Amino acid sequence: MSSLLSTSSSISRKKYDVFLSFRGEDNRKNFADHLYDALKRSGIITFRDDPKLEVGEEIAPELFKAIQQSWCSVIIFSETDAFSGWCLEELAEIVQQKNVNGHKVFPIFYDVDPSDLRKQKEKVGEAFAEHEERYKEDKDKIQKWRNALTEVANIKGWHLHNRHESAFIGDIVKNISAKLCQTYPIIHDESVGISLHLEELYSKINIGEDDVRIIEICGMGGIGKTTLARVVYTQMSPYFEGKSFLADIREVSNKCGLVSLQKQLLSQILPDECFNFFNVHEGNAIISHRLFSKEVVVVLDDVDHVQHLKYLVGRQDWFGLGSRIIVTTRDEHLLRSYRIDDVYKPTTLNPNDALRLFNLKAFDSDTMLKDDFSELSEHIVNYAGGLPLALEVLGSFFVR
Repeated sequence: MSSLLSTSSSISRKKYDVFLSFRGEDNRKNFADHLYDALKRSGIITFRDDPKLEVGEEIAPELFKAIQQSWCSVIIFSETDAFSGWCLEELAEIVQQKNVNGHKVFPIFYDVDPSDLRKQKEKVGEAFAEHEERYKEDKDKIQKWRNALTEVANIKGWHLHNRHESAFIGDIVKNISAKLCQTYPIIHDESVGISLHLEELYSKINIGEDDVRIIEICGMGGIGKTTLARVVYTQMSPYFEGKSFLADIREVSNKCGLVSLQKQLLSQILPDECFNFFNVHEGNAIISHRLFSKEVVVVLDDVDHVQHLKYLVGRQDWFGLGSRIIVTTRDEHLLRSYRIDDVYKPTTLNPNDALRLFNLKAFDSDTMLKDDFSELSEHIVNYAGGLPLALEVLGSFFVR
């Protein structure tokens, strides 16, 4: 996965989320139309070419521009795609954008085997034989098309096989939504030094896969566990059926008890319902029965006892497939008795990011300051040791 920070800064300048590529005469009025409609209903801004643009073999400039203005391309491969010079030229441009500008590519193998595309045999081979005859004087064009086809056929994609198209399209939209949610911009000082942490954490969360996963974020107080969990939660939550962020669990459970946290969890995920129960065992039963079919994202922030997990998220089968549960804790050993799928340990900020964060908090600027304050800033940053909370607290003393 490329740097989320750079992706986040570029996604806001893209006109489209998805460029939908397909051979018009094969798919325009059926599968491609249904997929386009499903993407639109999910709020994904999708470019689909106008049939009037498809004149001759040369790709229209409007399509080049649309590809460049899209975050990703979804390519529907059908059996006769390779016979279209138009489709191959479009594919070559998509691959060019992928290799030069980090454009994402998601292939759909609708009624074709990707190995046929890679090896360019069967009907694909017949198509290229026709192209080679037609473009005898332009062997570079043919080789460009071959290379693009091979490269995209080697990307992991979606295969229809014998599945129902509606369920197939639903999975595609869900996965693209999950990938898109990782690209949305992070605001102001939350972005300082967080891009690498997000990239590493998302690789462990692996949203879009049909399992239930519990991820622990572990580290000393003030290192940024809650900030990291909140950014991930904010980016992910629009793409789940339900969401719950339970903050300061250690403090809240001591003051108000676990039943109050169970009710908060249920009320956040099912906001139109009222829950009346008076002990944790009743709460367990309601959570497991009401949420077992829902795909949810839950954050348990500042957990310091295994009972918090036992009575709030129980087992993985309490939640629907695709659910993600993120736990922040200071105690690395606390959760050994509980089934955790993976652990992420944030590190302190490097000196440059630490100085940026301090300057943002103290002087509302992340650039190097004039001599009056630069030496003092460096002393304070060294004293804080790259701990984000310490930098924020110390920086706040300078705010007028």
